[in-house]
Amino acid sequence: MKLLRIFASATYKGGFLQRAFFFVTLFSCVCVLSNAQLSDTGITLSLDDAVRIGVENSLSLKRSLIDVSVAEYSANRLWAEVFPSISASAGANYAGPLVSGVGSWGLGTSANLGLNLTLNAGIPFAMRNIRLAYEARLLGYEDARNQLELQITRSFYSLIADRDNLSVLTDVVNLAELQLGRDTVAFNNGLIGELSLLNSRLALANARFVLSNAISTYANRIGDFLVLLGLTRYSEAELEGEIAISRVELDAERLIMENLLRRPDIVGRRREIERLENAERQALYSARAPSLRLDAGWSSRSLVKPFADSMSAGATLSIPIDPWVSGTRANQSVRNSRLAVEQARLDLQSTETSAAAQVRTLAANLGNLWDNIGIARLSVTVAERGYELADLGFRNGTVDSLRLEDARNNLANARQRLLQSELLYLNMILDISAALNVSWKELME
Repeated sequence: MKLLRIFASATYKGGFLQRAFFFVTLFSCVCVLSNAQLSDTGITLSLDDAVRIGVENSLSLKRSLIDVSVAEYSANRLWAEVFPSISASAGANYAGPLVSGVGSWGLGTSANLGLNLTLNAGIPFAMRNIRLAYEARLLGYEDARNQLELQITRSFYSLIADRDNLSVLTDVVNLAELQLGRDTVAFNNGLIGELSLLNSRLALANARFVLSNAISTYANRIGDFLVLLGLTRYSEAELEGEIAISRVELDAERLIMENLLRRPDIVGRRREIERLENAERQALYSARAPSLRLDAGWSSRSLVKPFADSMSAGATLSIPIDPWVSGTRANQSVRNSRLAVEQARLDLQSTETSAAAQVRTLAANLGNLWDNIGIARLSVTVAERGYELADLGFRNGTVDSLRLEDARNNLANARQRLLQSELLYLNMILDISAALNVSWKELME
């Protein structure tokens, strides 16, 4: 596998103890990967592939989509709110005398058909809320999909950083191997002592140990990432891509003005206000406005006697009185609906204020992180030059092996810091895109 090939490339032609340590470490990596229950097939993923597969296989999104379908079905059949209730019944009975010989036996049949329709002024607002419920479900689905895409993107680039870190650690092992080879030749020629040779061997062993742990961690994280995508754990799972960032200049106030109202939570607050306003009007008109009840029916006491049928029809106009009286239950219900609207408006104002403050903070932090990347890049340049000078001094005999190892570790740490700084910068862009509900690629452009 690719991870084992990375580790195998870090070997060297040393003594028996070094080769023994290499094979023991290699065997441990194989055991870790075997315990992860990886299959024999492989997969290569780009970010677009990962997002597409993750969205297609997400069980939570599938469940959310069912909720959207149910709400859409109701929203497309608003006529059901004014559809009358229809009932039908039929019966038969057999009756006889209580005392034998007195009276006669007979069979009785009956059939009834009824229709009932109640109309009030609150029905149109109930229909609007059904439509809003569908839009809320659809908004929730889109928001959940965006959040999943951002989660997959974060995990993908975090794994890219881990993969690049393996290359850094591999370079450390290769440099340690090169140093041990030089020390071995120098020791055989009597130029250095035994302690310097042992220190070189120890440095190589430590570098290989750190690399083996990183390989194991990376393999496990790849497996978890594939599970997130709804896939099984593959033995060959490679990611295509790299962390390529450039400086992003953001005008926080302009972004807030143009995009803040598109945030799902703010859109949801506004629709909630609209729903509560409709509910208030529905409660008001249903409680205080007159309602009309239409009834129609047909009944037959005997199915064999057509002239025994009867029909009925009626209309009832009801005018409520108690909702107009202050303090009654109906009046309190109308009042509570009005107060709920006021609370929702306050919640919207609080959400907008918090969202704007969040965008401003993230935009300011983005500039600080770019400065941190500049420092990290400078640190890599300094560390590379420091290692070159330490290596030159060691070959000239003015620098000992411990100082050379420190320079090598400083170089690895500087490269790792740069990777983490770039990853933090990209994650901050993802946070801003989530806060504004815009594509992170648009922000990068």
